[in-house]
Amino acid sequence: MSNNKILSAIYDFAEVLMTAVLAVTIAFAFCFKTSNVNGDSMKNTLHNGDTVIISAINKSVKHGDVVVISQPNIINKVLIKRVIATGGQTVTFDRENKKVLVDDKELFEPYICEKMYFTGEMSGSITVPEGKLFVMGDNRNESTDSRDPIIGFIDSRYVVGRVLYRVGDTNLFEKDK
Repeated sequence: MSNNKILSAIYDFAEVLMTAVLAVTIAFAFCFKTSNVNGDSMKNTLHNGDTVIISAINKSVKHGDVVVISQPNIINKVLIKRVIATGGQTVTFDRENKKVLVDDKELFEPYICEKMYFTGEMSGSITVPEGKLFVMGDNRNESTDSRDPIIGFIDSRYVVGRVLYRVGDTNLFEKDK
């Protein structure tokens, strides 16, 4: 192989590599972001130290989506929680059966870590204001979320994005079938 062919092959490889790096950089600058999980509130779905990739394009969310939230709060942390209800929906806590209902329908929640124990302030029904979200961690007994006044309802404008993928997974992140 002549020197010209070797140089041409190296140039072609470098060009493909640079194009790929540029494409990934642009995608992460405008379409995707990463975030780190801090704490155990989303256990067993996400664990402390996990890195997740989130969609930064489509910020509309629905029940069951896991979202990253940048709403200012007293604990000064970015939150990663599951959307339980959106504006206009009513969340009811069934203390006797340790269940959560949305619009009088029991949630199917195979993703929760364990049944939730109820504290004194959690009872009755709460209607989520328009433009707000009610979020909870999957590890209900170890999560500071919308049930706590220091977090409360989440303004949907503070949703950074929906979690798509946990880095290191072999499968795309799915909403816990």
